[in-house]
Amino acid sequence: MEPEVKEHEETSPMTSPVNNNHSIESNITYSSLSEDLVFVDNEAVEKLTEGLISHYLPDLQHSKMALQELTQNQVILLDTLEQEITKFRECNSLLDLNALFTEAKYYHNKLVNIRKEMMMLHEKTTKLKKRALKLQQQKHKEALEREQQREKELERERQLIAKPAKRK
Repeated sequence: MEPEVKEHEETSPMTSPVNNNHSIESNITYSSLSEDLVFVDNEAVEKLTEGLISHYLPDLQHSKMALQELTQNQVILLDTLEQEITKFRECNSLLDLNALFTEAKYYHNKLVNIRKEMMMLHEKTTKLKKRALKLQQQKHKEALEREQQREKELERERQLIAKPAKRK
């Protein structure tokens, strides 16, 4: 049986036809290898290839579609996860806001109490000023009355002092 060489097969030292230049040893190796080689018709190879492709192609296309769907679902899950992370951050910021509002309420109450205290102090100072003015007016009046009393006493003493009678 003489080996047929196909167009697409590469020739190598082991599969090439025996040259006259080769030794007897290489001839023996080639002849033992050529018995193991099986040659197939191109049409049969194409049909087998088409059969193999038609057998596995639907599964591969189905797998491709499933992978695409999984990829889309993964993108959706990543977006959802990002939204949830954003919500958690907002919740944490809301907790911070609640703490700020609580603190603001505390300081507002403190300011209201200070304002009440200042108004009370203002009322007290106003009353004290009025009282001080009244006391000052009363002391001034008493001082005037004492001064008038002293003048009356001085006048009375002058009148009590004996005057020499005028001779006529």
